[in-house]
Amino acid sequence: MDNKKELLEATVKGLQDKLEQLQTELNVKTLELNNVSKPKLNQSTMDIIYDCVNDGISEFDFNDSGNYDFEYEIDYDGRVATGNIDFNGADYIAEPVLKLIENRFNIINDTEDETETA
Repeated sequence: MDNKKELLEATVKGLQDKLEQLQTELNVKTLELNNVSKPKLNQSTMDIIYDCVNDGISEFDFNDSGNYDFEYEIDYDGRVATGNIDFNGADYIAEPVLKLIENRFNIINDTEDETETA
């Protein structure tokens, strides 16, 4: 009886190890499948994009209260409190970032239908 129990425990342990190995392989292959249809991007190009994003964001004044909409409320103690803050400056961040990227790259229009050019 003890041998049968030990054999079953060993079998379960072996199957659990195999399952973990297969799950790891599945995760790797799923990632590869997700990446197969993505456009390729060199690391040097990605570094340029990172620099553009950092430079564009650093120029934005996050302390300017005009970039926010405040919604005030009165709490239970009769004090005025800020109930909600909405950031409305996203376009002002995106614009300089996109301009920096456009200035750093030669943008090629690849969205046209290829049959039109043939």
